[in-house]
Amino acid sequence: MFATYRPILSLLRGTAFLLAASGLHGLLLPLRGQIEGFSTASLGLMGTAWAGGFVAGCFFAPRLVRRAGHVRAFGAFAASGAIIALLTGLIIDEYFWILLRAFTGFTMAGAFMVIESWLNEKATNENRGTVFGLYMMVTYASIMGGQMIVAGGDVRSASLFMITGILFCLSLIPTAVSTQSLPKPLQDVKLDVKGLYANSPVSAVACLLIGIANGAWGTLGAVYGARIGISTAEIALMMSLVVVAGAAMQLPAGRLSDKTDRRFVLAGAAFGAALVAVLIFLIAPRSGVFVIVLTAAYGAFAYTLYSIAVAHANDHARSEDFVKVSGGLLLLYGFGTMIGPLLAAALMGSVRPEGLFIATALAHLSLAGYTLLRIQARAPVPIENRDAFKTQPADRAVTPEATRLDPRRKVETDS
Repeated sequence: MFATYRPILSLLRGTAFLLAASGLHGLLLPLRGQIEGFSTASLGLMGTAWAGGFVAGCFFAPRLVRRAGHVRAFGAFAASGAIIALLTGLIIDEYFWILLRAFTGFTMAGAFMVIESWLNEKATNENRGTVFGLYMMVTYASIMGGQMIVAGGDVRSASLFMITGILFCLSLIPTAVSTQSLPKPLQDVKLDVKGLYANSPVSAVACLLIGIANGAWGTLGAVYGARIGISTAEIALMMSLVVVAGAAMQLPAGRLSDKTDRRFVLAGAAFGAALVAVLIFLIAPRSGVFVIVLTAAYGAFAYTLYSIAVAHANDHARSEDFVKVSGGLLLLYGFGTMIGPLLAAALMGSVRPEGLFIATALAHLSLAGYTLLRIQARAPVPIENRDAFKTQPADRAVTPEATRLDPRRKVETDS
């Protein structure tokens, strides 16, 4: 059995280092920017720039990979990530960081697409589910591990920027020395918004709104923690547990959605996330433990939404359109993550740090309301005709290329 998965182990090791570097850098920048006195608007723009670069990378990186080849392209992307990480530690300037974050998003998208296409090449219909599950486990564990490195370091020094650069460089080694055959050239990414909305209006709107909420939290959650005075270790734990709680709740929420109209589960989870967010805004907790408990409860609701929205879209899509629909929804989510940080930054600047949760609550309440309206306009798909629920990544750590790894693709032919 071990021999079956040996071809993908080097790729997963490279993925682990890459995601650890991304998780560390993504948390380090807002914390250091907060210490340096960067404006809330600038910190929000860093998240928007990263998301914009990531979405652009999904569209344009395949061309670079086809020109240079997978190994050389991945080397260039990972090396660029290391250079950018070191530059952010060398030049402390909010406007320079905003520019660099856009380049980071682009290089991360390119690197992820190379890894995901490589893993897809090694997966078969028999082991695709296991490969996809391993990839998701590495994704969550590595991002959390990278974020927790911050808890053991000094945000004010350059050491964490250096560690980020080292992790990016380490991600090069497993793929550079791998003797595995190269995958087929990457396919161009296309987005058909009209087709996505026609297939499932709820899923299309939901993914955009979920992106707004998750983009706001992912970019400014650490800033919120720093401004209310909890420790760096508590901030790192808070950011990690939000995603972990969401990952843990995906399966029970998904199983519930398999037995009833998924839209009721989607609306209920969105309302739950909004309720916890409003509660945090009203209570304004300052105890680190209390903040972590409340934000984990928020994550348990908020980070289940994307998987349910994708499952609902696939209930209405033809099996041969699975990759196109799932990849398109991921891009809509990406566009949402460009909007969320700007909205949250404006509210945090004009109200108080808890204004972040007003931004997420607005997105989630809009999602719940729109979903309930659509329930009246369209009958649910019969349970026997539905696609089986599968967990999806809850954060911007994968590209549309990852949809080809999903075990539900086994219904397709590769001819």
